[in-house]
Amino acid sequence: MKCRSLFANRNVLAWVLMILSVALHVFDEAMTGFLPFYNGSVTALRERLAFFPAPTFSFELWLGGLIAAILLGFGLTVFVARGGKAIRWVVTILGVIMIINALGHLSGSLYYGRVIPGAYSSPILFLSAAYVLFRGIRGDWHLREKRPPGAT
Repeated sequence: MKCRSLFANRNVLAWVLMILSVALHVFDEAMTGFLPFYNGSVTALRERLAFFPAPTFSFELWLGGLIAAILLGFGLTVFVARGGKAIRWVVTILGVIMIINALGHLSGSLYYGRVIPGAYSSPILFLSAAYVLFRGIRGDWHLREKRPPGAT
């Protein structure tokens, strides 16, 4: 499948835009010190509440896991292009999660009265995830046939 025809599929376009936005968001978080902010918040909550289920991370594990997730997201593009119920659910759920993530950074900035790490890219992440959610709900997700290489 040629790149031009691949992006003619609006579901694929929405998906790739969101994955690129996630990559930008991870870069934003890494450059603005999100992990120390996050780990400090989790530690403080654990001290306040006897049990708080969120983990803390080393920078290497955090960044490596997010890079792996982004690569997995790009790998799923083939399945988004094929369509079907299962991938539609995956896309829709991940769109909702990314909207919550973006809103968390933006509302956190309002709560703390300053721009918290990851907030600069959150509007872009929000818009791309909203487009993915829209495509997940309203897009054409009929399963497309696999075509042999070279077939038109």
